[in-house]
Amino acid sequence: MDRNEIRKLINTEPYGFLKSNQHLGDKICFMTLGGSHSYGLNTKDSDVDIRGCALNSAQDILLGNDFGQVTETDTDTVIYSVNKFLTLLGDCNPNVISLLGNQPDQYWDITEEGRMILDNKDIFLSKRCINSFGGYANQQLRRLENALARDSYPAERREEHIMGTINNMVHFFEEHYPGFSSEMLKLYIDSSTQENLDSEIYIDLMINHIPLRAFKGVLSEMTCVINEYAKLNKRNTKKDKKHLCKHMSQLLLLYMIAIDLLTKKEIISYRADEHELLMNVRNGMFLDEAPPETVEQIRKEVERLKADFEKQEFSSQLEYTLKESALEKEIERRMMGIYQVNDSFNEIMSMYDLKFEEAKNKTTLPDLPDYEQINNIRYKINRNTIEKSA
Repeated sequence: MDRNEIRKLINTEPYGFLKSNQHLGDKICFMTLGGSHSYGLNTKDSDVDIRGCALNSAQDILLGNDFGQVTETDTDTVIYSVNKFLTLLGDCNPNVISLLGNQPDQYWDITEEGRMILDNKDIFLSKRCINSFGGYANQQLRRLENALARDSYPAERREEHIMGTINNMVHFFEEHYPGFSSEMLKLYIDSSTQENLDSEIYIDLMINHIPLRAFKGVLSEMTCVINEYAKLNKRNTKKDKKHLCKHMSQLLLLYMIAIDLLTKKEIISYRADEHELLMNVRNGMFLDEAPPETVEQIRKEVERLKADFEKQEFSSQLEYTLKESALEKEIERRMMGIYQVNDSFNEIMSMYDLKFEEAKNKTTLPDLPDYEQINNIRYKINRNTIEKSA
């Protein structure tokens, strides 16, 4: 999708908020594409994800207010405030920093302030990408494994994923919460005392002289991780082959972008060299059907579930509706047993996993982004906004 096609799209009625919203309009610094269109992995059914950033008003700047972001779910659009955008870039957030690696013709309505950001990509790069991309890849793997599981996702495996994500965030905690040290926190999995769990994550705390607000922040971050995984379980109730292949391609893509960040110090979102491989993954080349006898067994199980449901008697319409919904979810879960990732994809993932580990060990990226330059850009943009409003 080129700039002309994008302009036609955003001038349609559903995108009217880009002009009418009080935080957007002439405050937008630039817009670009996110998701599959930015990576070159879009299909005819792909949504168009619009991303960008916008200035805070002079009044908000002077009062210390920040609108954060404007999200319009109907059009898959997210426009960040400059302040939030710069913060997420400094954190090396995968979804946000990849927006700086799009092709030149995928940016439009770039202002002087937007150019300040786009022309200074290097100041945001740091070793933080190791944990941010690693944690995000862990979530994608979690989605894929969860969707492919025929039976209920093993509780211990689920807890391992949650624990791994939190452990990846420890460096973030140390940098953002004064007084916190990784030595204060030990996570491990042990037998659960809850009836619905065989095992769960436990925590040992060795706290000494940490500000209460900092400790509250760490607990809040860990709680958000647990809540996010709970949402993943709900979102993963519906998975067909198309969605599974999308997760597979996204997992591979994360490794590719992270390796370039670590070795080339470049943000490359559109993967020209690996485009054919990624599209083969996206189009299902590496996702096979299970052996015919397994497929037949699954189909028989599904038919039996349907027949058993038809024989039941229900005391009310509510009971019927609830049990019908539960049946649909169970059928979806069982039908996922028809698919399995083939060995070729596992070999590719193993290769990129090794490349990522090697890149981590050899990278010359700084430990932290260039906060002095980031704050300079923030100051210049806010100063320009105030001066123009005078």
